[in-house]
Amino acid sequence: MVSVVHSVAAQSDYTQLLQTLADGLSPTEVKSLHLAADLARSLYGDKRLGSGESVWAHALGVALIIAGLKLDADCRLAALLFAVPALQEKGLQPLEKDFGRRVVQLVDGVSRLNRVRPITRRFVAHSVENDDKNPQEMKAQVEVLRKMLLAMVEDIRVVLLRLASRTQTLRYYAGEADDLRVQVARETLALYSPLANRLGVWELKWELEDLSFRFLHPAIYKQIAGHLDETRIEREQFITDAVRRLKAELAAVGIVDAEVYGRPKHIYSIWNKMRNKGIDFSQLYDIRALRVVVDEEKDCYTALGIVHHLWSPIPKEFDDYISNPKANDYRSLHTAVHCPDGRALEVQIRTHDMHRHAELGVAAHWRYKEGGGVVSEDRYDEKIAWLRQLLTWREDVPESSDWVTHYKQAAFDETVYVLTPQGRVIDMPRGATPVDFAYRVHTDIGHRCRGAKIDGALQPLNTPLATGQRVEILLAKQGGPSRDWLNPALGYLHTHRARVKVRQWFASLALEDTLAEGRAIVIRELQRMGLTGVNLDELAGKLGFARSDDLFIDMARARLNLRQLQVAARGSEMPVDERVLGEMPTRRGRPASESKEKGVLIVGVGRLLTQMAGCCKPVPPDPIVGFVTRGKGVSVHRADCSNFGNMRALFPERVIETTWGGETEGIFAVDIVVEAYDRQGLLRDVSDVFAHEKINVIASNSQSRATQAKMSFTVEVNSLAQLNRTLALLHHVESVVSVRRA
Repeated sequence: MVSVVHSVAAQSDYTQLLQTLADGLSPTEVKSLHLAADLARSLYGDKRLGSGESVWAHALGVALIIAGLKLDADCRLAALLFAVPALQEKGLQPLEKDFGRRVVQLVDGVSRLNRVRPITRRFVAHSVENDDKNPQEMKAQVEVLRKMLLAMVEDIRVVLLRLASRTQTLRYYAGEADDLRVQVARETLALYSPLANRLGVWELKWELEDLSFRFLHPAIYKQIAGHLDETRIEREQFITDAVRRLKAELAAVGIVDAEVYGRPKHIYSIWNKMRNKGIDFSQLYDIRALRVVVDEEKDCYTALGIVHHLWSPIPKEFDDYISNPKANDYRSLHTAVHCPDGRALEVQIRTHDMHRHAELGVAAHWRYKEGGGVVSEDRYDEKIAWLRQLLTWREDVPESSDWVTHYKQAAFDETVYVLTPQGRVIDMPRGATPVDFAYRVHTDIGHRCRGAKIDGALQPLNTPLATGQRVEILLAKQGGPSRDWLNPALGYLHTHRARVKVRQWFASLALEDTLAEGRAIVIRELQRMGLTGVNLDELAGKLGFARSDDLFIDMARARLNLRQLQVAARGSEMPVDERVLGEMPTRRGRPASESKEKGVLIVGVGRLLTQMAGCCKPVPPDPIVGFVTRGKGVSVHRADCSNFGNMRALFPERVIETTWGGETEGIFAVDIVVEAYDRQGLLRDVSDVFAHEKINVIASNSQSRATQAKMSFTVEVNSLAQLNRTLALLHHVESVVSVRRA
């Protein structure tokens, strides 16, 4: 059975301590270990930690725990040297020469985690106090805090060192009546014991939980411990008999090397089971427990069959974690049985490899020395990647929280975790800036952000944030974001959320400007008409608007004309369909269908407001057709326009017959596309054609790819004949391949 060294006090001889620490190391590594121990012992002296524990005693205790976990020499050295950066003027520099780069990296990782310890402690205390107010949110925040701790370290061994350090601190508190131990215990149950569970380091997990539970609930702890003591003699005799009987049955079928022994039950797990199942101590099945360790996996199932033959299995109390391992790769068979006298017995069955992993978790798989050589960098990186995947915490936070799902999907290498001045952890994509952070906290904070302090120092607003930094936003009393923030080249915004919020702010400003412009138009026209007492909301209602603001917006955007406003203001309310069509008064004595006025005639209807469609830009005498729009009168299209075809299919009732008026002179916009072989002076020659024909070019766009050129022009012509003449002239320009009307 694997055991972890539990106490420095039990080891009084310094030489014996070093021998224990050096177990399993090479002579060279032992020499480095002695050097590190001598350096730490002399440097630490009588100095003490904030808990009151001696720095040297803490370092030695952590190193013994690490040795018990069978971790490599680098980890043991880092455990001894953890406080050197804080106590030595030159910090980490002297360590690399004597102990190597990896030891320095481990010590630096431990130091970085220690720097955020006050923040984590304060936050966990706050989360416990407010757990009843919003338990899902607080649990999710603790989850983010765990992930922040992991993201701050490049080597997962730093996490194992941190767990060992916390275990040693709790052992020290076990002998000290210190008020601080309650806060430490609460932090341990929230952060560190779940972390040990995820890593599968059961030896540390159980001890962290039991000691924390003892500090937080001393009365319940003593009560359960008392129950265990009362039944200890009877339980030990029962276990002895069960072990003897089971070993005999295993030997009878050829499993002679099996280890069978009683398994200790941990008080915190007993209390959790009593609380979760709503039962008392006497109803627990696993107070009496056996563990069976065999050589091969097939022997596990053979042993299971023997257990179920000897005793009656209890329904729904069997779990096969060999076929279906837990998320942390824990593998074992669990079953509970009734003995003939009615007492229950829990049995765990596993192989030696499974047992080694169950006791030490990931530490059991950490092999830096294979055949006397160091594992390659590639395999080291693979191991790190595997551990990071293992630590995604998929099972530790309730699924009901939407933003917890977001956290689970965030990869370690793509996320940074920063802190508010109050200690709240905010996770953001790597590359996020203080402006992104401000908008993540609250939209109004983002709008009024004018500066930022990162770890107490003023920094530019486009500074990328890093995990573990504390960010304080400096605010203006009022105002909004800068347009520079939307410039990608300046790097102020990295997240989509922040960009959307900034754009929305400027869009709201534009809407306010539009409202002001429309209101001014309406009020000015009403003043000109001498109708300043008109109720604007009632006026808007006559025109079909729910609010006066909608009226102002349509006036500013020219969706409504002054004639319509005048008619509504004078009291003769217009039918909605006429308002939509924008009807204009017809000339007295002449039907519109017979009118010879210049422009477009809507056949069979009085003269209406019309506009040339921008998609096809009709020119007399193109065959044309009308489509009734909402608020802009009749849109006139060429009969072969594809857009008109789509609209006619959707709204056939809004198609109206349209012809050119008796006089069709005027200016009409037309799109022309010229395709040619690219050459120097091509654009000049094309422009000369337009100039010669006295055609005004109101828009142009030119693209050149390899030897091909494509030029688009929007020009103003007065007739179809002028357009056709211009197309013919353009076709004769040198290098031009084709000319067409768009």
